[in-house]
Amino acid sequence: MTTQPPVPAEAPSTAWLDAETDRLLDGATAARAEQGGFWWLDADGHPDTSRPRYLWISTRMTHCFSLGALLGRQQDAALVDHGIESLLGVYRDAENGGWFAALDQDNQPVPAPKGAYEHAFVLLAASSAVAAGRPRAAELLGLVTDVMSRRFWDDEAGAMVEEWNADWTVCDPYRGANANMHSLEACLAAADATGDGVWRRRALRIATRLIDAGARAHEWRVPEHFDSGWNLLPEYNADQPNHPFRPYGVTPGHGLEWARLMLHLDAALDAAGEPSPAWLRESAVGLFDRAITDGWDPESGGFAYTTGWDGKPVVSQRFHWVVCEGIATATLLHRITGEQRYADWYADLWRYARATFLDGRPGWLHEAEIDGRPSTRTWSGRPDVYHAVQVTLVPQLPLAPSFAAALAARPLR
Repeated sequence: MTTQPPVPAEAPSTAWLDAETDRLLDGATAARAEQGGFWWLDADGHPDTSRPRYLWISTRMTHCFSLGALLGRQQDAALVDHGIESLLGVYRDAENGGWFAALDQDNQPVPAPKGAYEHAFVLLAASSAVAAGRPRAAELLGLVTDVMSRRFWDDEAGAMVEEWNADWTVCDPYRGANANMHSLEACLAAADATGDGVWRRRALRIATRLIDAGARAHEWRVPEHFDSGWNLLPEYNADQPNHPFRPYGVTPGHGLEWARLMLHLDAALDAAGEPSPAWLRESAVGLFDRAITDGWDPESGGFAYTTGWDGKPVVSQRFHWVVCEGIATATLLHRITGEQRYADWYADLWRYARATFLDGRPGWLHEAEIDGRPSTRTWSGRPDVYHAVQVTLVPQLPLAPSFAAALAARPLR
């Protein structure tokens, strides 16, 4: 396994970022499950075989190994193929269509709805594997684009519905920003993989509803939870404030992630010769600044997981993915605006991330207390390396096309 590179005092060099990408992907190879897909990894980077094999983990790992293959890591190509075969095989619901949310130790589907969140990552994995030129990736892409279009895309609303029951007969009335955020990311990747601009236009419609209309109206705090008519549910999960996917209130990390995606969307539209509204860049600045103002702790460092609508922390634990998105957005905003404050945030956030979440074990520590001690209040283990791998690549890639397509277009390192 690649040795952890020494931590420099300043913002990381390209060589450090490259070494960290390799280290993360090397550690992630342990997740491969012989039965199909990829395991959740524990705190030491070992497979946690007591858990189901979740679709969202298997797809995100397949995406990451596609990026590795495109970086010239030949050993990752076989892991991409393993992921694709699993998604075309054991994870696929051959009777009803779509994909099972999780598989148990006997390779049987765990009873669960079919969600836009998980299916968005099937779309992302397929798109990235197509960019990597992997066998059967186009077959998977054809299947998932059909499911996303027929089952999840609500053209009247301009967004994705949240989830269905197993046979697609009952659509849950809940609507969520998180699934739509990752659907936007997957739509941009699908536009690159298919050459069909409809996916880029869907991404813009999602952003228009949830950011230009939604977040703007709430001082750039992203509303997360809605009913079937897209009416805000401000008290949703007030009794579960640290829910791992649908926490109560406002999630500063999602504000940072949406900000990054607004910049990618702006660049993708521009590259395609399509009109790019000025509010995309405006919203990226507003979202970043709001997340910093509400979420960042200037004394202890780190972002609170959630805040209330007044901007005060509700769940104060620090998650690695939040600082990853802050780092990525800061470097992109600096690239676009040239403002020194974003370069300063980029360096400061990297310093905090390396001091808190890089502990010499495979992957990154997933969750920490305010004082930096490991925490398991919301998450245990190190489920996957999706956010961490991407943050090592963002500073080195253009804003568009998407990660895999951009890597496919450049010489191997």
